[in-house]
Order: sequence, then structure tokens, then C-alpha cells
Amino acid sequence: AVELGQVYSMPILVASSSSDAPGTLICKEESMEVRNKVSGIAQDTNVAKIMVVGVADHPGTAKDIFEPLARANISVDTIVQNAGTDSVTDVTFTVARTDVLKALSIVEPVAREIGAHRITSDKTLGKVSIVGTGMQNAPGYAARMFRALADANINIQLITTSEIRITCIIDEVHVKEAVRALHKAFEVEFRQSE
Repeated sequence: AVELGQVYSMPILVASSSSDAPGTLICKEESMEVRNKVSGIAQDTNVAKIMVVGVADHPGTAKDIFEPLARANISVDTIVQNAGTDSVTDVTFTVARTDVLKALSIVEPVAREIGAHRITSDKTLGKVSIVGTGMQNAPGYAARMFRALADANINIQLITTSEIRITCIIDEVHVKEAVRALHKAFEVEFRQSE
């Protein structure tokens, strides 16, 4: 019966004869693998980046940087630690732009204590994200996002991914343009907020 349903594109209801449970409807439908997993595009223009350059690449360095920020109730978003060379690495992270001065006042003395070469910051950033389910295990979504931003001549500074989101940190001046490009690339309905 299932094969006949498939051949003739007829739905089949599999239900119990001994209960009133609704059962399962088997019908031809686009497979989950080929559906667009991107359900929305998100943006945030309240982003600042702090980079601690030239820190010792050994256990405890990240703890030394991030514990004082946590005690000060500063939320850290994207964190990137480069692959170290000669036992030295860079640690880059983002915070809300409204927290960057407080974060710098905390991180600067820590950076001196751990022997960092310098600290840099950038308060002119934003982030754009594609949001949906199952993207982490679906090939091509990150590449399509990066292509859309490249075609719009938008440089990506940092990238982070999760099961439901791929986020790119970019210059704030390009956030609106990036959102439009991503809506087009992923065929997600575009609603501009007032």
C-alpha cells in the first residue's frame, strides 16, 4: 500500500483500529534535507570587539581574562582564540558596545598581569545572523552566507556557529546591507522595521 501511495502520490493514513489516536499521515512532501532551514535573519548593532594580543598560550589564560568580566556581570558573546605560535596566542571577544569601556577597564590590568603585548578594541561593529534549525549539520549554509556577504563586498571579522545560528561580526555601517543580502540569498521574507 505504501508503494502504491508513493507511485500515485496518494496520502496514506496509518491508524490504530483499537484506539482513537490520530495516527500518522504518510504523504509526498519535500524532504527536510532540502527545505530551507533558514527561518530568519537577525541583526545587532550594539557590538564591540576587544583583542588581547600576545598572551601566553597555556592553561588558565582564558580563565584569567574572562572570570573578572563575569564577576562584573559583563556578557561576552563571540570568543576566538587563535592557534598559538611560539607559545603565544591572541584572544578576541565581543561584548555589548554599552559595556566596552567597563570591560576594557577590567581587562587592561589583567592583560598586564598575564604579560599580553597589547589590547585593541573596535566599537564600530555589528553582527548579522542566519537563524534556523539543524544548520550546523547541513552543508552549504555557511558557504552561502559568506558568498552573499562577499558579493555585497562586506568583510567578515569574526564568525561563530551553533546548532541554530551562524553569526558574522562585520563593520556596523554594513549591517543593513548585509541583512538585505542575506534575505535575498536565503529567500527569507524581508520586513524592514521602522
